[in-house]
Amino acid sequence: MEFVVLGIVLAVVFVAALVSLLRTPTRRQLPPDVAEPPPAVAEAPAVAVEPHPEPVEVEAPVVAAPAIERPPPSAGRLVRLRSRLARSQGTFGRGLLTLLSRDTIDEDTWDEVEDTLIGADVGVAATRQLTDNLQTQVKVLGARTPDQVRTMLRDQLLVAVGPDLDRTLHTMPHEDRPAIVLMVGVNGTGKTTTCGKLARALVGDGRTVLLGAADTFRAAAADQLATWGERVGAEVVRGPEESDPASVAFDAVRRGTEAKVDTVLIDTAGRLHTKQGLMDELGKVKRVVERQGAVDEVLLVLDATTGQNGLVQARVFAEVVDVTGIVLTKLDGTAKGGIVIAAQRELGVPVKLVGLGEGPDDLAPFEPEAFVDAILGDPEIQIAETQS
Repeated sequence: MEFVVLGIVLAVVFVAALVSLLRTPTRRQLPPDVAEPPPAVAEAPAVAVEPHPEPVEVEAPVVAAPAIERPPPSAGRLVRLRSRLARSQGTFGRGLLTLLSRDTIDEDTWDEVEDTLIGADVGVAATRQLTDNLQTQVKVLGARTPDQVRTMLRDQLLVAVGPDLDRTLHTMPHEDRPAIVLMVGVNGTGKTTTCGKLARALVGDGRTVLLGAADTFRAAAADQLATWGERVGAEVVRGPEESDPASVAFDAVRRGTEAKVDTVLIDTAGRLHTKQGLMDELGKVKRVVERQGAVDEVLLVLDATTGQNGLVQARVFAEVVDVTGIVLTKLDGTAKGGIVIAAQRELGVPVKLVGLGEGPDDLAPFEPEAFVDAILGDPEIQIAETQS
């Protein structure tokens, strides 16, 4: 009986539990407003945010263009630079004045005169002619004062230098193209530097200039010429290293014609003059350039300190390109003034320019009278020395 009662009780409890389960809504059946809230998420602590700075504009550094220099005009430069000639040539002039001021001039004296002239690089043939002229003058004068001796010597040196030679530098433009100037000479004579200095001198005289860097076998030559051009605002036409020099020269003239400049200066290759192939190359440059117009000047640059050896170079260049004028560089150093006479006599063309220092404006048009006066020195000092 007890087991029956226990079974009935368990059945009632089971039924009640089942009914309760069926009547309780599941989480899915809950209405939206009673749905369980999502689990709380811990808030991150507030972090202060710095305001983003405004972008700052950084100006690119301004590279200043090189200042264009205004060189002084070339007129009268040799007179201004005459003291530099006097320093190196004074011994030449003083020696001759002392010899010719002797009371008695015998054969030994004339031998000394010849030695002095040859030692000054005048050359053998020119020395003989100059000595003969001086002997004639001495016989005519008879008794001589120091002033007369100086005047006599000045006159004879001036005749030897050639005061009547045309030393005009042909750099004026033509109607349809610029003047064309070729600079030739052996490397080491100062050819590229002289080209740059000549450009400065022309700019100082009011001309417009274009430079052609046709010495393509030396990269430094083109760079050097570009530096000279920047200083005075002259354009430089150049080509790749070891490119055809004639092509660069042709392009320079063409560009100069387009830009309507007054003068085109072309710096040519100056390797050893003893190599015939290279001299033929120089001749080619001139021929190619002349397709656009005749070359107005071919200036041969000679190092005055090389003396008579420089004349060997002069002969070879003159045969190839018809030199029209000579530029003597380094005439303020150990050079001897007689090289002016010898070079002109050898080539039959005048010295047109002389270099008298390393400064940018130390290239001067050659003036015979100023040159001879510099060789002889100040007349008052010379007369005082011969009288003492």
